[in-house]
Amino acid sequence: MCLLVFRWQPGAAETLVLAGNRDEFHERPAAPAGWWRNGALGGRDLRAGGTWLAAHRSGRFAVVTNFREPIEEGRGPRSRGELVTRYLEASERPMAFAAEVAGRGNAYAGFNLLLGDPGELVYVSNRGRGPERLAAGLYGLSNHLLDTPWPKLRRTRERFARLLARGTDTHQETDTAAMLEMLADRTPAGDDELPDTGIGAERERLLSSPFIVSPWYGTRCSTIVKILQENVMEFTERRFDPTGAACGESQFRFKLSGGVA
Repeated sequence: MCLLVFRWQPGAAETLVLAGNRDEFHERPAAPAGWWRNGALGGRDLRAGGTWLAAHRSGRFAVVTNFREPIEEGRGPRSRGELVTRYLEASERPMAFAAEVAGRGNAYAGFNLLLGDPGELVYVSNRGRGPERLAAGLYGLSNHLLDTPWPKLRRTRERFARLLARGTDTHQETDTAAMLEMLADRTPAGDDELPDTGIGAERERLLSSPFIVSPWYGTRCSTIVKILQENVMEFTERRFDPTGAACGESQFRFKLSGGVA
């Protein structure tokens, strides 16, 4: 993923509400969200075999974002997407798995990783932060460290907070359609707001909108994940073509089979 906002509230009616965009080169092949043989659910990177976001019937879930930096600084021998698939196949709780990942972080290009189950959510990055167990709250993540206030992250998190408040006020689930609309924001940041991550002003400008459209690189899918109090997970993925037009959608709702150790 490249833009992610989420609220974590263990024990609440919505334990997790997560909304994110995956940005990638259009020529990189990927499979849409679907069930894997091991009981996991998510899309697939068909080049390296990993994934950017996935969940498991047990209630485990994981998300990875890359850390934006010049290419020569970001090389790593292993695919970051394997961190998600490895976690879903592991038995360790999130913090234990994150500690193991932190010990060998130099095997990967820069990453941010969220690891969770219905009782614990952990963040770790190999660019100088974590692992840390996250308290209940509202968070945002893009291609820098957790809660770095890039313009698109600030704007999306503010809209997300309003949607969450609306659901609380009406005692209803947070509106999935409204979150997908939130993620479709194509407004770029002003030049005076752009971060300087070493990739040049033109690319910073292109990447500054929550939803990115260009012929060669852009938002490939938007995903909404919820864990509800009745031990149910909802997973929605909407996919897009290089023009930014929606070209497919998948929705899943299932009962979680695992408990919290």
